[in-house]
Parts: sequence; structure tokens; C-alpha cells
Amino acid sequence: MSRFTILLGGEVRVTDRLRKQVAGTRVIAADSGIAHAHALGLAPELWVGDFDSAGSELEKVFAHVPRHVFPAAKDATDGEIAITEALKRGATDLVLVGGFGGQFDHVLAHAFMLVELAKRDVTTVLTSGNEEAHALLQILLFTDLAAGMRLSIIPLTDLKGLTITGVRWPLSERDVPRGSTLTLSNECVGGRAAVGVASGEALVLLYPS
Repeated sequence: MSRFTILLGGEVRVTDRLRKQVAGTRVIAADSGIAHAHALGLAPELWVGDFDSAGSELEKVFAHVPRHVFPAAKDATDGEIAITEALKRGATDLVLVGGFGGQFDHVLAHAFMLVELAKRDVTTVLTSGNEEAHALLQILLFTDLAAGMRLSIIPLTDLKGLTITGVRWPLSERDVPRGSTLTLSNECVGGRAAVGVASGEALVLLYPS
């Protein structure tokens, strides 16, 4: 397994959980996302983007990091470019740090990207430190959840046979239509939780703090 951290330009709250998720990873920064590197103790091996938001101070601090510069008029976000570079370098597991709190169009696009990456067997989490998104295609097993941690499921399609265990309000083989709020704001009972679906696509959101 080759795990990469992608530094995006959204909000980040540094937590012990986040530090563990990025520990020992290779790192690629997308434009202003490089600002999170020092707080997380990370050393990017590559810095990509059109550099319209990094600013001169960051460019001075991280002048030693190799760059791939793209024009502002491009056909992908800086985040997608960074992800593509990681995949070219053999990434099989991605942590997208700074994935929340920025422009909603970028957040939503990257969230949908989780599903497409999962279809390619690339395990990916989108995180700000206090909010995480995971793609659900078949089953997800979490083994490190604190009691009371909030868990929500957002159906991206109609879901067939949704089962949730290890939570305050479990479900067993429930059909949930897209747009339903049935699966928002559940609570983990601590330790392990599992989410599985017979068919359909969804996002599983965790709120560690």
C-alpha cells in the first residue's frame, strides 16, 4: 500500500486522529494547501497548481519544494491535479486534507471524486480534522471510533439494503431513497461500526470532535 496525503486549500483542525492518518505518508500540495504542511509536520515532495492563491510568503517558505505550474485557464482543479500526480506515483490510499470549508463547488466535486476513486480501488478520505467523508459502495468497517462520535450517511443514489451496526440507531437491510434525511446524525456507540449496502452509492460522514 502506498499512502499519499494531498494538501488542499480548505480548513484544517490538527487533531491526534489527523496526525495518525497522515503519518508516514508521501505528500503533494495543491496551491495554498501547502500552508498546512508545517502544522502537520509534513514535507511535500511536490507542489502543483496555478499558484493564484498561495501568495508570495508561502512561495518563499516553500521555495525548496519542486513545482509543477499550470495555467489558470485549465480543465481541472488544483486538487484533482495533485490527486492525478499521486496516482501516477503509485498511490493506492489517499488522505485529502483541507477538503472542507473552502468553496462549496470544490468541496462537492472532491466528495464525488471519492466515489470514483473507490471504484478504482483507491481508498480515500476527505478530511478537515473534525469532519471526514468516505465513499460507500459496498461495505465500510471503522475500528477506531469514539463513543458519541456523530455519523451521517448521504445517499448519492437510491440505496438498497442499507445496514448500519455499532451505532445508537442501527438499520438492517433498509432501502433509503436519494434525498432522504433518515441517515443523518447517528451516533457511534464506541469502537467499531460498520456500514454496508446491497446496491447504491453514498458518502459516510464522520465528526470526530
